[in-house]
Amino acid sequence: MTFELSTILDPHLVKVPLEGATKRETIDELCDLLCTSDVIQDPENFRRTVWDREGQRSTGIGEGLAIPHGKCAGVREITMAIGLPREPVDFDSIDGRPVKMIVLLASPANRIADHIQALGRISKFMADPMIRERAFDSPDAESLYELLAGLDSATRT
Repeated sequence: MTFELSTILDPHLVKVPLEGATKRETIDELCDLLCTSDVIQDPENFRRTVWDREGQRSTGIGEGLAIPHGKCAGVREITMAIGLPREPVDFDSIDGRPVKMIVLLASPANRIADHIQALGRISKFMADPMIRERAFDSPDAESLYELLAGLDSATRT
């Protein structure tokens, strides 16, 4: 069975635009948003895990996308928060370009395979230049959610 993003996407966890203007501010803003859900049982541990991971190597994967993430105890199920900053953010990305969309992925520590599949699925969709530009140009959270939620069904047809 193929992992589907629509199963972990929640319209309440999509924010357009993000208020933050820096890497730290935008990640913290998405952490705050994600921690409002009942999926994150230990917000401080999750935050620390995300920043520990970010300290190892930037999660700015290129082409305007960053996928900060954390696997840890205190996360009940895989979920994500997504945001578009008002202006592109310097993220120390591997291609040196600023980030236009940030996907914060949270996973339980024991769901490594699903965590990797989710990262791969996000990366696969965003590798398509047309999808990427449509996502970056989303005027509001609802439009971005609808685009991303429909990607799984579009690949099945």
